[in-house]
Amino acid sequence: MIVTVTVNPSLDRTIALRAPLRVGDVQPALGSREDAGGKGINVARVVAAAGHPVLAVLPLDDEDPFASALARTGVPTRTVPVHGTTRANLTIADADGVTTKLNLPGVTRTDADAEALTSAVVEAANGAAWLVLAGSLAPGLPDDFYVHLIDAVRSRWGNAAPAIAVDTSGPALAAVVAAGRPDLIKPNDEELVELTGVPLAAGVPLAEAVDAAARALVPSRVGSALVTLGADGAVLVTPDGAWHGSPPPTRVRSTVGAGDSSLAGYLLAQVADAAPAERVRSGIRYGSAAAALPGTQAPTPQDLPTGDVPVRKLDHSSTDHWRSP
Repeated sequence: MIVTVTVNPSLDRTIALRAPLRVGDVQPALGSREDAGGKGINVARVVAAAGHPVLAVLPLDDEDPFASALARTGVPTRTVPVHGTTRANLTIADADGVTTKLNLPGVTRTDADAEALTSAVVEAANGAAWLVLAGSLAPGLPDDFYVHLIDAVRSRWGNAAPAIAVDTSGPALAAVVAAGRPDLIKPNDEELVELTGVPLAAGVPLAEAVDAAARALVPSRVGSALVTLGADGAVLVTPDGAWHGSPPPTRVRSTVGAGDSSLAGYLLAQVADAAPAERVRSGIRYGSAAAALPGTQAPTPQDLPTGDVPVRKLDHSSTDHWRSP
């Protein structure tokens, strides 16, 4: 079982344009779609589509229209009763796959909401292989809320606690890395730079620079890091080495949710006891498949690209001199 937590879900509305977005102008749209979204829900949708047991935990008002969109996904859920309608995020995508995204902050959550969410997550984690904490924190929740969840789950289940993956950014990610000891984080390269406070080394290949930067965190603060690089693939950094995978040619239609799909693909390979290189390959295939679909659609195994995904092990011993002081 993989359990995901989405404390700030969203109704993702996507509008498709024939031409690039012209700010301040009036343009016709080709069409639109709505998807139940939020990073944890996106991960759960991909895992469910692959036929693997999954449970999505999220706050939800009984009268929220979001419930209908969520039900259509078919993902098993455990909802925490709250007040307030789920936020709506707007994505505008043109024919070349260039996306403009507007994210609303979401409903402010109370201390009582936080306590109820914590209790639900702790109980849902019972017997799970992975617990995925993903997405932004709702207003009202402290920056270290994910740390609080991690501590509560590990305190309750001890050695039987699931491995914990975190996919967030900004102060929430910084707090997790500072005090949460997660088993896996999934930043992109920009989030990695923000997290470490050190620019990627110039004059060296991107994958090697990312490996060197991530070594400031792995394994001293986090178990492993899966760093997604968009069109440049992804780098997995573990205590035992680092691997870089390159994606197959992909006609990008929307990048929304591609990173979430990459994390789901990685975890699906991990729970199948795949080797690190195959985990990277699976993550890239799922991320590429998501990018090729409109809106925030969850790729299925049938959507995965068939092109080659070359993965190479990086020479970790040669990266030390690329680190900034």
